[in-house]
Amino acid sequence: MSITRHGLSIGIEKVGNDFFLSLKAIGKLTHEDYEKINPMIDSALEGITDPKIKVFIDGSELEGWEVRAAWDDFKLGLKHGGEFSKIAIFGNKKWQEYSAKIGSWFISGEVKYFEDADEALTWLQD
Repeated sequence: MSITRHGLSIGIEKVGNDFFLSLKAIGKLTHEDYEKINPMIDSALEGITDPKIKVFIDGSELEGWEVRAAWDDFKLGLKHGGEFSKIAIFGNKKWQEYSAKIGSWFISGEVKYFEDADEALTWLQD
């Protein structure tokens, strides 16, 4: 029997003196995932006193989105886009790099794609 994992893990991490929102996407995200994810992200961001948040997204195990979930992701970016100063996307697929470029159009801060997690974390600290 094979277990299929998908979803999004959300956390707060500290590297050096910087705290950042950490997201790890696994598998193919669905609309149902976003129905659970969105309130968690809203809650995680609610208590932040600094309105400019740094985000590390680990997409190394992300396979993509269902169409409706991609729309959910877009709406999430529009809702919170002004709150992010930097978003580092760590991945290993060319379409993720294109997604980072498109995402930068809707986020007030910087969005950058990396194929090395340490480089992404170093960039977030600048």
